[in-house]
Amino acid sequence: MATEQTNPAVPDFETIARNANQLAEVFRQSAAASLKPFEQAGVQLPGPKLQGSDEIDEMTRTLTRVAETWLKDPEKALQAQTKLSQSFAALWASTLTRMQGAAPVPVVQPEAKDKRFAHADWSANPIFDVIKQSYLILGRWAEEMVETADGIDEHTRHKAEFYLRQLLSAYSPSNFVMTNPELLRQTLEEGGANLMRGMKMLQEDLEAGAGQLRVRQTDITAFTFGKDVAVTPGEVIFRNDLMELIQYTPTTETVLKRPLLIVPPWINKYYILDLNPQKSFIGWMVSQGITVFVISWVNPDERHRDKDFESYMREGIETAIDMIGVATGETEVAAAGYCVGGTLLAVTLAYQAATGNRRIQSATFLTTQVDFTHAGDLKVFADENQIKGIESRMAERGYLDGSRMSNAFNMLRPNDLIWSYVVNNYVRGKAPQAFDLLYWNADATRMPAANHSFYLRNCYLNNTLSKGQMVIGNVRLDMKKVKIPVFNLATREDHIAPALSVFEGSKKFGGPVDYVLAGSGHIAGVVNPPGKKAKYGFRTGGPAKGRFEEWVERATEHEGSWWPYWAKWLEEQAPERVPARIPGAGGLPALEPAPGSYVRMKA
Repeated sequence: MATEQTNPAVPDFETIARNANQLAEVFRQSAAASLKPFEQAGVQLPGPKLQGSDEIDEMTRTLTRVAETWLKDPEKALQAQTKLSQSFAALWASTLTRMQGAAPVPVVQPEAKDKRFAHADWSANPIFDVIKQSYLILGRWAEEMVETADGIDEHTRHKAEFYLRQLLSAYSPSNFVMTNPELLRQTLEEGGANLMRGMKMLQEDLEAGAGQLRVRQTDITAFTFGKDVAVTPGEVIFRNDLMELIQYTPTTETVLKRPLLIVPPWINKYYILDLNPQKSFIGWMVSQGITVFVISWVNPDERHRDKDFESYMREGIETAIDMIGVATGETEVAAAGYCVGGTLLAVTLAYQAATGNRRIQSATFLTTQVDFTHAGDLKVFADENQIKGIESRMAERGYLDGSRMSNAFNMLRPNDLIWSYVVNNYVRGKAPQAFDLLYWNADATRMPAANHSFYLRNCYLNNTLSKGQMVIGNVRLDMKKVKIPVFNLATREDHIAPALSVFEGSKKFGGPVDYVLAGSGHIAGVVNPPGKKAKYGFRTGGPAKGRFEEWVERATEHEGSWWPYWAKWLEEQAPERVPARIPGAGGLPALEPAPGSYVRMKA
């Protein structure tokens, strides 16, 4: 019986031509939208630098320094060039063997977790296989050039590695229609309609960013505070210029006598710990019989330019503890800090230890750094020249725009957090799906000039807290004076607070520290609820002593979430229980339902 042959669809060239004309018009409109900020400011181009141009200048200077070290040694440069030529010669020989019907072993393969080249055509089609392998050969050769360059300091090498990663991500053949078999197939099948949809979204994103491109990662219209995110019931019981204090409604008859204060980062909004009922760490803590209070930081503007680290300590943490005392009658609290909120909490603990204040009786740190020696890729942005540039920009309006920090975090994982969305949105023409985590990620906050400058200089640049050199309120801080019990959580794949950095920071405290290493990264490793939804396990091994690798090797592996382990640790510090406390029924009246007003303030 004859088998019916299926011929590949012939591209509709008339449709492609029509869409190409429309694409050109939308491109013109998008270009006009990108110039609006300059037109409104009365600037004649060429005018002020576009956002990100300072980073491009820094990248150029850094990579040029690396290139100059190779040019100083012609013999070594020739050896490197020969090595690259040999790799391409091997690829060409492999391709010729394949054209003769054999199945040669690839010269180079993508890493197993690299999703860019997952489509079968990247390997099945000889042309795209050559494109893919050529890119990988050149990229790994360039990485080796940076890694083995002589005569450059480690900070410059670190910057060069970081910027090279940005370039390699940007110029990946997976980003372009003509060099990506999957994109080319889709474009031909749709007659270019995908590019039309993508250009329309590009135009919308340019307009939403007032001329600056803000790549959408999710459907930001799909979420409502109190309904889809920030869902745990509670009340705002206090408000000042810097923060709202939220007390959550109990769900148990009794609660631990000692209340818990959560100090979130001001770089992001607090509701990462309260995304939805299934993933809410705050909601889970309430269900365990803990009286939970959370600081919700204001989204600052020019009025807050002089609010510094001391302001956030006094008007934030210390005032919150005062108000918890009024609301509950308790003089002691447990405290938990997340990311830079944890750094602020550590500063507060050191200050209180120096001044005889003993109101915080235990501390939990979630992916928090107090020693910035091994602070990861964010240190790329923290040298004297770059900090001066940031301070100059902040001086204009009194704050750093939230998109700056958001872009920096995205650059830590450019393939996943930048280019995958560029391709999906603007080339495939597909709107991103609604995802609460990415909605939170896009909900950027500004940073007050004084606070952010202090943070960059004292933490990332000079590491003064770990050295015993930080001064707050005319008091020199010594972390060794912090004797209270500490629970210190790190996550294995953290790009923001690396596990090694958190491990070394554990050694700076003067009291008992339980260092715990969870799976995954900065967010997923923390927001990992128990039960069937627990995706990652964790390791326990007691105090952070010796080398990090040795601690990991001897640590005990546990399946499931670290949350129950932590709850047991917290209760062991103060097991006494009292009747549940109702928000607004104590010494402070309820001002408005959670999540309050400050969390709704947009950048």
